[in-house]
Amino acid sequence: MNRWMALGVLLCSMGGLAQAAGEAVTVYQDPNCGCCRGWAEHLRESGFAVKIVDTQRMSAVKSRFGVPGDLASCHTAVMDESGQVIEGHVPARAIRKLLQQPDVKGVAAPGMPLNAPGMGELDGTLVTVDFAGHPFSQD
Repeated sequence: MNRWMALGVLLCSMGGLAQAAGEAVTVYQDPNCGCCRGWAEHLRESGFAVKIVDTQRMSAVKSRFGVPGDLASCHTAVMDESGQVIEGHVPARAIRKLLQQPDVKGVAAPGMPLNAPGMGELDGTLVTVDFAGHPFSQD
């Protein structure tokens, strides 16, 4: 009987891990942007469920989701469940941190940083910021 209970607890905890790892995110990007696809692949490899929406209207997308103009990058993503916004090449680790802080509306890796997923290798110096412009993470 104890073995069955232990197995049940193990299976339940594994299901919770799978759910957490499979957070769904919708990525809005210009269909001609290759680095956006590289970032989406980074998210997939990190366990996120990624849906890509190709659009020529990125300015309208950024406006709709409240991305500050000075933090803009090439793509905008929205976490399906929380509605939190990710602007640009934010690493998966920073997104997981964001999900633990529901009071933070969004984070950004402004511009096109060469040391970011989809652009190049993380080197420990990439700083992402929240939408108020305060440092959020360093990867």
